[in-house]
Amino acid sequence: MREPLDPEMFDPVCPSDLSPIRFGDKWGGMIIRCLEDGPRRFSELRVPLRGITAKVLTSSLRVLERDGLLVRTERPGQLRWVEYELTPVGRSLLGPMDVACAWTRAHWDELLDAREAATGALSEAG
Repeated sequence: MREPLDPEMFDPVCPSDLSPIRFGDKWGGMIIRCLEDGPRRFSELRVPLRGITAKVLTSSLRVLERDGLLVRTERPGQLRWVEYELTPVGRSLLGPMDVACAWTRAHWDELLDAREAATGALSEAG
């Protein structure tokens, strides 16, 4: 049995949209991280991805599957069992994601300053 995903694995104070480097859509990188240690069910993915709706998670999973980054496996039986797992191509993104995360950490203050300056300018213009 796998260890459950940590509900706090994504810091709510550290939004993924702050980084200008994206992997798929807004949720794609976080979904990939959730699958890093092996296959997961839909309900397991929703635990650390608290802010995502079922509809958006389904859409993001379909895009990642379409792009060849994960595979969806449905196990037949009385109780339907669906899991999502990274493909070798999806797994190959983990290294570049580590580099992107390190870059974001190194430039965190600059990114925050730029975001706050832009938000302040928009507020003053409105």
